Amino acid sequence: MNQVKLRIADSVGRALADGAPVVALESTVIAHGLPYPKNIETALGCEEAIRRQGATPATLGIVDGVPAIGLSEDEIRVFANGRAPDGSAIEKLSLNNLARVMVHGAWGATTVASSLKLAHEAGIRVFSTGGIGGVHRGAADSFDVSADLTALGSTPIICVCAGAKAILDLPKTIEYLETLGVPVIGYGARELPAFYSRNSGIELDQSVERPEDAVRVALRHWDMNSATSVLVCVPIPPEFEIPAQEISAAIEQAIAKAAREGIHGKAVTPFLLSELTTLTDGRTLEANRALLVNNGEAAARIAASFSRL
Repeated sequence: MNQVKLRIADSVGRALADGAPVVALESTVIAHGLPYPKNIETALGCEEAIRRQGATPATLGIVDGVPAIGLSEDEIRVFANGRAPDGSAIEKLSLNNLARVMVHGAWGATTVASSLKLAHEAGIRVFSTGGIGGVHRGAADSFDVSADLTALGSTPIICVCAGAKAILDLPKTIEYLETLGVPVIGYGARELPAFYSRNSGIELDQSVERPEDAVRVALRHWDMNSATSVLVCVPIPPEFEIPAQEISAAIEQAIAKAAREGIHGKAVTPFLLSELTTLTDGRTLEANRALLVNNGEAAARIAASFSRL
């Protein structure tokens, strides 16, 4: 991607030039993850939470075929509507279709995988998301493994998340990350957070309590010529947690419905998230919004520590 021209927002460009903290954000959660108007409220809420911590937010997306490092509020509103100004659908971008959308001059919303690549190309070292993709349940038959893992295994960025999405096979996802050599750090947690739940029963090898400690692990990791991301996992705030046993039952129902309706590939995650919102009377939606903002705040503190160190 060295020859690709990036459109970097003025605020982001100034912060990068000054060595000030910047936090990258994805746009698929806006265009495909949350319903309107919760998506626009959450997107702007995440940006504001990052600013309150003294960092500059950079929401990523493809606008008219150009990678935008820092969307304007008007552009975020376009993404929230799910359609480009010409009426075409805003495509969900992973690593396999990123170039095609750029070549066609279209609009695209970045997933974790494509966000990591664009953020790294722009020189941003901290990225915040809700939950990463990973190994899907039943992957032994479907081979459904998210490209997020490929990107995490090849992009030296601190990725802040609430663990992997709860709809995934969490033990296999952790095994895959270990194989790739991606450090997984609990941020104030000794177990892998399970997105909607604070605990998964999967103990992590390392945990930190302070943002500077997460940064020191990342810097030492990269000092040893490792080119992977460092995954920092932040539990959802307790007041928004849905107990693991409760959400597990809803997930099983949603997965069964997806199978009956033949939902597969990129359509699976947004379908399941929508179903879970219905099955939990909107509690997953509020939990998703809360953890996104919480992760943004943690990422901003980590980015500030990164700038200092």
